[in-house]
Amino acid sequence: MSVSTNRTARVTRRPGDGRSLVSTFVGYAVLVFFSLVFLYPFVIQIANSLKTGPDAAVNPLSPIPHPLSLASYERVFFGTDLPLWLGNSLLVTIIVTVGRVFLDSLAGYALARLRFRGRRTMFAAIVAVIAVPGVVLFIPKFLVLNQLGLYDSYAALILPVIADAAGVFIMKQFFESIPISVEEAARIDGAGVFRTFWSVVLPMARPALITLTIISFQGTWNEFPHSLVAVQSPSLFTLPRGLADLVSGSLGVGTQYPLKLGAAVLATIPVAVIFVIFQRYFIRGANEGADKG
Repeated sequence: MSVSTNRTARVTRRPGDGRSLVSTFVGYAVLVFFSLVFLYPFVIQIANSLKTGPDAAVNPLSPIPHPLSLASYERVFFGTDLPLWLGNSLLVTIIVTVGRVFLDSLAGYALARLRFRGRRTMFAAIVAVIAVPGVVLFIPKFLVLNQLGLYDSYAALILPVIADAAGVFIMKQFFESIPISVEEAARIDGAGVFRTFWSVVLPMARPALITLTIISFQGTWNEFPHSLVAVQSPSLFTLPRGLADLVSGSLGVGTQYPLKLGAAVLATIPVAVIFVIFQRYFIRGANEGADKG
């Protein structure tokens, strides 16, 4: 009986099992190491925001506040214009995100399904716009806004970024993966082009819409260069512009790390919450989009 058991054990044991176990362990160790390297700056950011000014200056890399203090968050809310910046960012981000999802979807569907003269040239121009560095457009953008009388207004913050070339590209590629037979069936039932788009095709594009929503929200919330050339009044500052004003020294003398990092933590929370809420749909949408492709 024991001989048979030993023979079975020798048969079931594979020569590569030990090597595979070692490679798996090394792989996980590497992943954990780089995860810690990636997360440590965020830990330091949160820790320093909970420190006093002298403690943050003496021990900036310590992850443990000593003593623990919430004075920086209290001063951020009551000693700066952070609530105003949050309100401006929320207003601009919501309008731009909704506008991008709607307009980019319309443009992507038109380029994917409608046949008109110059369609390929227009799509090539959109791809070319994606390749243009944003810094190149600073001066032309300022001149256009100033010439149209939009400079230093909410319209200047919203209108130039309410449509996005990358979003059009994403939606066009997804719409092309949807079978044309679905739209032909809708047209046989008497639906027009827009009705087919709105009631039939757009619900099927939910994975791409969720992806575009997350990208647009994150990009608009963190948008700094555009606000730099669009407005100059402090009452119109968005959160990135206001934080830049804090970092540049509007608080007065001293480093004031806890205050600046506390404001940065508060600026990170909305984007993190949106990603956590939609993470499940985002990953599912990416998988569905890959399956359709």
